[in-house]
Amino acid sequence: MEGWGRRMGRVTLMVSDSVFVQPVADELRILWVSPGEAAAPGREVWRQARGTRLESAATGEESLLRLRGAALDAVVGCFPLPGWTPESWLEEVRRVDRAVHVVICDEQGSTSEAVRLVKLGADQYFDRRVAAADVAREVALLAERRRPDARAPRRQRDEPWRTFLIGRSRGMENLNELVRLVGPRRSTVLVSGETGTGKELVARALHMASPRAAQPMVAVNCSALPENLLEAELFGHVKGAFTGAAGHRVGRFEQAHRSTLFLDEIGELPLELQAKLLRVLQEREFQRLGSSETVRVDVRVVAATNVDLAENVAQGRFREDLYYRLNVVPLHLPPLRERRGDVAALAEHFIAKICADEGLPAKLLTREAIERLESYSWPGNVRQLQNAIEMAVALSGERRTLYPADFPLAAAPSRPGRNSVPVVALPDDGLDFEETVSEFERAILKQALERTAGNKKQAAEMLRLKRTTLSAKWKTLEATA
Repeated sequence: MEGWGRRMGRVTLMVSDSVFVQPVADELRILWVSPGEAAAPGREVWRQARGTRLESAATGEESLLRLRGAALDAVVGCFPLPGWTPESWLEEVRRVDRAVHVVICDEQGSTSEAVRLVKLGADQYFDRRVAAADVAREVALLAERRRPDARAPRRQRDEPWRTFLIGRSRGMENLNELVRLVGPRRSTVLVSGETGTGKELVARALHMASPRAAQPMVAVNCSALPENLLEAELFGHVKGAFTGAAGHRVGRFEQAHRSTLFLDEIGELPLELQAKLLRVLQEREFQRLGSSETVRVDVRVVAATNVDLAENVAQGRFREDLYYRLNVVPLHLPPLRERRGDVAALAEHFIAKICADEGLPAKLLTREAIERLESYSWPGNVRQLQNAIEMAVALSGERRTLYPADFPLAAAPSRPGRNSVPVVALPDDGLDFEETVSEFERAILKQALERTAGNKKQAAEMLRLKRTTLSAKWKTLEATA
C-alpha cells in the first residue's frame, strides 16, 4: 500500500495494486499541472486509462489559461509550482471555475495544510509524493461522481442565457437565480442599475431564458429620439400620418410580436407616451399613428432605468400607474464597485473576446494586475472595465502578459457618502489618535456586520478584508472597548 489522500476533510487509504479508471459515458478531461518532466509519470498512467483525455500545463499561468478555454472535469496541481503556493493557485482556479474538481499534490505538505486547503475548496490533497496511479484513479472517481452535476460550461450550453451574466459574486448569483425563475414567464420586468452596469445584457438573458428566444429581441432607447419620432418608432405609422410620413412603417411593438421588447432608459419617456405605453401593457393592443385600426400584439416587455423611478413618481415626472405596471418583477444590477469579486472574471472574458476578435493569442493577467483592477472603484462600471481591457490589449502589442502598468486608471470622481474621508474637528487641546481611529474602525465594522446580519464572511467581502482579518480586528476592538 502506498499513498495517503485526503478528500473532503477526511483521510482515505488508497491501494495502487493496478491502474484502474472507471470509464464513463463521455470522455473525462483532466488537466495535469506540473513543471518540467515531473508531469511524465502521470501522463503515462493516464494514457493507459480508458474514457479519459489528459492535458498538461507546465506553469500555474498556463493552467489558468487552459481552464478558461476548456470544459474540464478535474485539474491536478503538483507542487512546488514556481511562483505559486497551493493556496494562491487554488484561489485562482476557483475564481475561473467554481465547479471543476481540484486535486493538490504537495510533497512538502502536512496534515494541517491538507485540512486548511480542503476548507478553502480543494476536493483532495496529497501531502507527499504518491503513485500516479493513485492520483489517476481518485481523480477519475471524483470527476465521475460530478457527472450528474451540471458543470459551468455544460450548464451554459443547456442554459445559454447564462453567458450574458458573468460573475460569481453574491449579487450576481442572486440575479442568475431570478433570471432563471422569471425568464420563462411573460411578466414585465424592470431592470435598474447605474449606467454601464449591463442592463441590456440582463434583458437579453431574460429573453434567451424564455420560450420567445427563437425570435430576435427588439430594443429601443427611449432617450435617443425626440418625442414625435419616438411614438412612431414604438407604434409605427401609416402613409401621410404626419409631414414626411411617405409610407407605412411597422413599429417596434409589432416587430416584437411573440418576442421581447427592451425599453432602455424608460425614465426618459415623455408623459404623453407613458399613457399610451400603459394602455399597451394593459390591453396588449395599440393603434399606429394616423390609423384607427387596432393592432393586437403578444409582447413581453423588459424596461431598464438608471434613475430612481419612485422618486420621479413623487416629483410628478413619471406616472405612478405605469411605474407599478412596469415594476412587476424588479431586478437590480449592482454597480461594479459593489461586486469586485467579479472584476477578474469580467476582465478575463473581455480579454478572450477582444483577442479572438482581433485574431491575437490569448493574453494573461498577472495577479498584481488583477489586484489593481479589483482595487479600482470603476465609476463607469463594466463598460469602463471593457474599455480599459481593450486599451491594454491594443497597447501591449505582441506581449502575452498584462501587467498593472498596462492599466493607467484615472482617479475616480468622488461619490457622496462613499469612501469619503471622515471629518474630525480637532480640539485645541488635541485628541487621542489611536482611540479616535479605533472608534472609526469599530463603527465601520459594526455597520458591516449589521448589514450582513452578523455574517462575518459577507461583512469581510463588503470591506475588502479577509475574514480572519475582520475577526481579529473585531476581537481587538472588543477587548479595548
